[in-house]
Amino acid sequence: MLYRNIGKPLFFKLDPEKAHHLVVGGLGRTSLLPGAEAAMRGIYGVNETPDLAVDLFGLHFPTPIGLAAGLDKNGQAVRGFSSIGFGFMEVGTVTPKAQPGNELPRLFRLPPDEALINRMGFNNEGAEAMARRLSLLKERRIPVAVNIGKNKVTPNEEAHGDYEACIRELFPYGDFFVVNISSPNTPDLRSLQHGSELSSLLDAVMSEMSHQAQLHGTQKAVLVKIAPDVSDEELEYMVDTISRSGVSGIIATNTTLSRAGLSHGNAKETGGLSGKPLRERSTEIVSRIYQQTSGSLPIIGSGGIFTAKDAYEKIRAGASLVEIYTALIYEGPEVNRRLHAGLRELLKRDGYAHISEAVGANHR
Repeated sequence: MLYRNIGKPLFFKLDPEKAHHLVVGGLGRTSLLPGAEAAMRGIYGVNETPDLAVDLFGLHFPTPIGLAAGLDKNGQAVRGFSSIGFGFMEVGTVTPKAQPGNELPRLFRLPPDEALINRMGFNNEGAEAMARRLSLLKERRIPVAVNIGKNKVTPNEEAHGDYEACIRELFPYGDFFVVNISSPNTPDLRSLQHGSELSSLLDAVMSEMSHQAQLHGTQKAVLVKIAPDVSDEELEYMVDTISRSGVSGIIATNTTLSRAGLSHGNAKETGGLSGKPLRERSTEIVSRIYQQTSGSLPIIGSGGIFTAKDAYEKIRAGASLVEIYTALIYEGPEVNRRLHAGLRELLKRDGYAHISEAVGANHR
């Protein structure tokens, strides 16, 4: 109620990107104050419960609800986001070298559709700056994934070098890694999802991860984030290639280029669409991946989750974990407690003692 009645009206009067920086920067600074994290946990935190805690990728997730990449691009507010009820979070997308991203304006709200359109273009301070910030986190309450991408000026035939460079710089600091080949806002990036480019890229990524694991004496998971705007045949090929690569899992999905059913004038803006209009398509992709792999490849479901029912649909479709982003913008940090409580009720309704029992239930 605090966010809906006070915070949201204030933020929605501001330019979307200015509001974004205000929230992330403010949360990062506030978390450094004595007692601030404890206060945030008291107001917005979620108590871990045995029925929703998940152990996956060699990591413990206190809740199955995470924060998707794109909000904390530079790892500025990890302590803050870790204190408002998330079970894990992604930072980034980070590229080897800092880059400004696309021209302003590049972030747009669509309030009647409860959606966002962004064409940010991987604006970030670079891998070295990310490593420096993450190295200062002496204690982590939740797993932190590093979402990595390529610089805009790097041609696709050299893209593997950018992903390798990010892994080399950030391997000690990420709990797991996400290979982003599905943003629609970096020219030709989505081409890396298809054909021999995908298998070559993943071979390079897995080779570098193996090398870093030997150097540091620890294995870390790698997931691939895919786009929703693919044909059935393209999806089948992608999933097959990802499965054979040795990658640990898939995040489904990134933002969409579709504008079906939108009512707000900002629908004409170019970029990736997130929020409620993406919910059904991303859930369909989750379901298809689970069916193709017979549940052998863990999935993080992302796209259009606003309610516990939305999250549960993705879990029953095959997702072991889920992520939110746009819901946080529209609903505020209170959303995590609602999602957690709602998921517990849905598990109880269906007679499940643990969330893992509901994963892929639609396929049984």
